[in-house]
Amino acid sequence: MGSSLCPATMAHYKVDQDDWLTVYLKYLLAVFNFFFWMGGAAVMAVGVWTLVEKSGYLGVLASSTFAASAYILIFAGTLVMVTGFLGFGAVIREDRSCLSAYFCLLLAIFLVELVAGVLAHVYYQRLSEELRQHLTRTLAQNYRQPGAAEITASVDRLQQDFRCCGSNSSADWQHSTYILSPEAEGRRVPDSCCKTVVARCGRRAHPSNIYKVEGGCITKLEQFLADHLLLMGAVGIGVACLQICGMILTCCLHRRVQLHLY
Repeated sequence: MGSSLCPATMAHYKVDQDDWLTVYLKYLLAVFNFFFWMGGAAVMAVGVWTLVEKSGYLGVLASSTFAASAYILIFAGTLVMVTGFLGFGAVIREDRSCLSAYFCLLLAIFLVELVAGVLAHVYYQRLSEELRQHLTRTLAQNYRQPGAAEITASVDRLQQDFRCCGSNSSADWQHSTYILSPEAEGRRVPDSCCKTVVARCGRRAHPSNIYKVEGGCITKLEQFLADHLLLMGAVGIGVACLQICGMILTCCLHRRVQLHLY
């Protein structure tokens, strides 16, 4: 009799073990999904912060790669948060089609973030060259010119926020179309170079009156953008690592559900 009960007991134990593994995977995937959702919120927040708080500097950049990376992060973050809700539903229902859709969305988001990461890396490599070629030309040719209101505002904000004057130094403004024009009213630098901005304060280009920073605005802007791109990359990599774990857990749970059906 003992031998006849043994197979049944073992089968019952195996069923219990399978159920325990499924429940364990569900809890793991639910915990992952929570952190994944939070990561998506962080990715979206970084993208929004880049566009809202730092958009004033975009006018002095030659390409739109920096802004494009921010838009991709916002899109990816939004998609992550929506996918997170789907993930919770898939875990609760233990539905194979939902789990498959969840896995596909995780993979799609991973690819989107990979594109954003590549863009950020490429832009980081060409950042210094772009700034040095473009910023000096922008100050000389576009500042306070017709149709260049956005560039003018960007340059003014750049000089005030970073407390700098000129591309490499305040001497760069000597070749500016604006400074050489009657509109400058005798200014040697724009008023935004002044430590205390008042009307026509740019007439006096003394270190006590204007910012004279070694390396000019290029050095400070380059460092700022490099740090920001590294932050964007770090957040993206962190969420990508979470996604890899999530895809593995999703595959495991999908497999367990499939075995239960058969």
